[in-house]
Amino acid sequence: MDATTAGLLVLFVVSLVPLLPTEVTLLGMGVAAAQGGTSLAPVIAVASAGCLASDQALYALGRFGGRAALDRLSRRKKIAAGIGWLDGRLQRHPRPVLVVARWLPSGGTVGALLAGSLRWPMAEFFTASAVGVTLWTSYVAFLGYAGGQIITEPGISMLLSLGVALVLGSVITYGVKRSAKAI
Repeated sequence: MDATTAGLLVLFVVSLVPLLPTEVTLLGMGVAAAQGGTSLAPVIAVASAGCLASDQALYALGRFGGRAALDRLSRRKKIAAGIGWLDGRLQRHPRPVLVVARWLPSGGTVGALLAGSLRWPMAEFFTASAVGVTLWTSYVAFLGYAGGQIITEPGISMLLSLGVALVLGSVITYGVKRSAKAI
């Protein structure tokens, strides 16, 4: 097994398990793709497949476990804030909210659990989830790739990409919190 295949396997496992550092792993694979001269397509496809499978499992857990799983998760301050923001909006604008939720800390996890507990139709959830994970994994992989193209030192390019991701994530989170207070 070569390094690229091993990296893709690790990426799949990390993206499959909720609350593991998918973003950091995906950024690293984007940097590796840029510096190895390989295509981002397999990186995005593998991460999307893992996140999509994870979302479907979380949806089923939410559907059959109800809000008990959400109540346990809401003990964490950031996740509780995400639940508060998502809960009301999912009923008014479900598909766009699930897509946007991918950019919030643990938003994909919380959104999938909420959609299941709210008994969304599976086909609607799958479609929104597929769009959301594809856009989010592409965004993160491209950030890593851009960092790997700008700076050839892998560690520094990873730090640059991670810094940009943290700043953008903070801006998005701030905007969501601000809009939640306005309502």
